Amino acid sequence: MINQNNHIKKQKIVDIFSGILLVLFIFVSFAISALPAVAATAEELQQKIADQQKLIQQLDVKIKEYSDLSDKTSAEAKSLNSVITGLKQNEKILQLDIDKTKAEISKTSLDIQSLDGQIGKSENQISRFQDSIEKNIKAVYQNESVSIAQNFLSQRSLSSVLNELDQLSRFDKDLTSAINDLDVAKKNLQAAQDVKVAKKQELVKFQTELGDKKKVIEYNKSEQTKALIETKSKQKTYQQILADQLAQKAAFEKELFSYESALKYTLDPKSIPQAGTAVFSWPVDNVIITQRFGATSASKRLYVSGSHNGVDFGAKIGTPVKAVLSGTVLGTGDTDLTCSKASFGRWVFIKHDNGLSTIYGHLSVISARAGQRVATGDIIAYSGSTGYSTGPHLHISAYASDAVSIQNRASASCGGKIYTMPIAPIEGYLDPMVYFPSSTN
Repeated sequence: MINQNNHIKKQKIVDIFSGILLVLFIFVSFAISALPAVAATAEELQQKIADQQKLIQQLDVKIKEYSDLSDKTSAEAKSLNSVITGLKQNEKILQLDIDKTKAEISKTSLDIQSLDGQIGKSENQISRFQDSIEKNIKAVYQNESVSIAQNFLSQRSLSSVLNELDQLSRFDKDLTSAINDLDVAKKNLQAAQDVKVAKKQELVKFQTELGDKKKVIEYNKSEQTKALIETKSKQKTYQQILADQLAQKAAFEKELFSYESALKYTLDPKSIPQAGTAVFSWPVDNVIITQRFGATSASKRLYVSGSHNGVDFGAKIGTPVKAVLSGTVLGTGDTDLTCSKASFGRWVFIKHDNGLSTIYGHLSVISARAGQRVATGDIIAYSGSTGYSTGPHLHISAYASDAVSIQNRASASCGGKIYTMPIAPIEGYLDPMVYFPSSTN
């Protein structure tokens, strides 16, 4: 009776393992069939990956050298020559950055190829362990077909019976070891598959960035061409254009300030995060704050209201601009299409989930789209000098979400053209700095 129960138990084990092996075989076969053939050896791939990583590091050094030179040019007095020189230097930086992104794409592709090799290796291990488990299960099953009592009652010697029992014990140990090895190989396969998925996502990100960076180069070149054509390469004409832009901007701002001042709004402090809680992350990697919120010496000189309604960050053309907090992109636009050089230029507007909203202005290229859900740190655009801007930078304004909305309004100062942008009562503007990490810049 005991032997019969043991036999039934062993049979159940055989059935369970057979089912596991069948499912595992189907899973592995499907995973491997989707993989491309690996053309290079593992050693060759690792060398190519190392070469690409070295190239990326070299490009970083070159980008830093040109960036330092560009910063020195930007610090000079503004003239037509310095503007053109700065744009040319920035074009070199942008091209190097494109080369770096191409190297990142190449390295990531090689990483995926290397992972394909690891996945293939895991598949072979699983196949071997599969054979080993099958062999041990058959051995256990065959030995269990004859009971211990039958062995003793047979004409065979006691030593041969004991030897078979010892062999059966070894089979059990081998089976346990093979199952453990199979489990490890399976985990390695899953880990490699997970990394491959992440690498593929990274590859898509780099490819998207490459397309956007090529658009930034086009924008940078168009700025050079426009500066030369509009000014006819004359400093006096350049200065006159700047004066006209300032007058246009002042008229537009006065009109907008008058409208926003007339709007009524009472802020409920409970509807927004408490000041001093660092809910925002920085929108750029290299944080250089060039103008803060509120009444400053620069705001009195540059703004009709005498107050700056956001925070400005120094950022070269093409600097990736990141969402300061997760949220939904409610809209994007370009005020230059209505009133050139008078307002935000190209902008992105995001409503966050905590009662705050933010706008990002003076952009060169916009990669986010209306309705898109973005996470903190996602690249939504690239910095530029659109709208009213005395030089490349990023402007961010923060609002209480229930106070601000994207509106279409006719502008008398711009010939009655309709402009589209976020508009809020004066009381709806908030100081973004109270939500950023502490900074001394």
